Amino acid sequence: MPLTDSVCRNVKPADKAQKLYDSGGLFLQVTPKGQKYWRLKYRFADKEKLLALGVYPTIPLIEARKKRDAAKDKLANGIDPALAKKDDKRKLRVKSENTFESIAREWHAHQKQHLTPSYWNSILTRLQADIFTQIGAYPIQDITAPQILDALRLIEKRGAHDIAKRSLQMCGQVFRYAIVTGRTDRNPATDLRGALKPARASHYAAITIKELPEFVKTLERNDARLYALTRLAIRFMMLTFVRTGELIKAQWHEIDEQNAVWEIPAERMKMRRPHIVPLSKQALAIIQELKTYKGAGDHLFPSQIKPRNHMSNNTILKALERMGYKGRMTGHGFRALAMSTIKEKLKYRHEVVDRQLAHAQRNKIDAAYDRAQFLDDRTIMMQEWADYLDSIA
Repeated sequence: MPLTDSVCRNVKPADKAQKLYDSGGLFLQVTPKGQKYWRLKYRFADKEKLLALGVYPTIPLIEARKKRDAAKDKLANGIDPALAKKDDKRKLRVKSENTFESIAREWHAHQKQHLTPSYWNSILTRLQADIFTQIGAYPIQDITAPQILDALRLIEKRGAHDIAKRSLQMCGQVFRYAIVTGRTDRNPATDLRGALKPARASHYAAITIKELPEFVKTLERNDARLYALTRLAIRFMMLTFVRTGELIKAQWHEIDEQNAVWEIPAERMKMRRPHIVPLSKQALAIIQELKTYKGAGDHLFPSQIKPRNHMSNNTILKALERMGYKGRMTGHGFRALAMSTIKEKLKYRHEVVDRQLAHAQRNKIDAAYDRAQFLDDRTIMMQEWADYLDSIA
């Protein structure tokens, strides 16, 4: 006689395990301790087997019968329901392990050898701040384009349109990595082309050639009462026009005073190639002055607070603000200023200045120039640039 919910609920434990049969091989097993388990007895490939269907009353009678019928359907199609259950558990486990965050971190680890340390770290920082909090815990196979868009919209709301665009690109790379490693079969990020608000083209603030003499005089007067080390950093940046990160992380072992060059290692360069900066007499004089500030650390420009560390990335920007150039000049602006001034006033060819700026080659012709290095021309140019700055002070 089939079971009723009342019988299942009221059955008392006995000294030995009990089996209360329903129909179609379904029964309720009651242990001496009073636990109640649903089991299905069936035959597959001439072998008798048992399939666990859950615990009563979490799984009520009506639900146990549905599970029995589903198992019977599998048997009718030549599928062992016990093996099918194990396979479902395996798929669920794989799904839960292959979250967007876990795969993104794996992808990120593989990028380390191809990127500069600062850029590699910034990628993870962006993912942690804006993406993992929104879709990181979801299985990557289940993530939809609207879910990604919701995360990107939050970035757009704070006005960071360029970061939203870069975050979408990073998501696309994570999904492509998941595809080639067999964790998903689609890239929903591609469906979001054109969905984001266009980012306005922006450039680093930089003064004009006409404003350069006044800037040099302002730096020399030091009405802003800048620390001596900060002023030296600004002067050295003007003379070398390297990127801010390359300047503040400069180390003493990179300086070759005898040959008057500073070789920046590849791992600190944006283009992942070592870069040579010819040092003018004025730059070498600054290096001599910097030795008086040399402490226990390795950096030319140590932090005021933690001398073993390098100067903060914001030190130069804040110094320019104190000089009265907020919104008008940035550390990166010295690069644009040097490019335009050297071409206009010193009459150097674009490719010579461009190579000293360590820009990426835009085409095969530029690549040929890059191989040529123009080192002799650049050495003369850097001295003429330093003399020009002196002449307008």
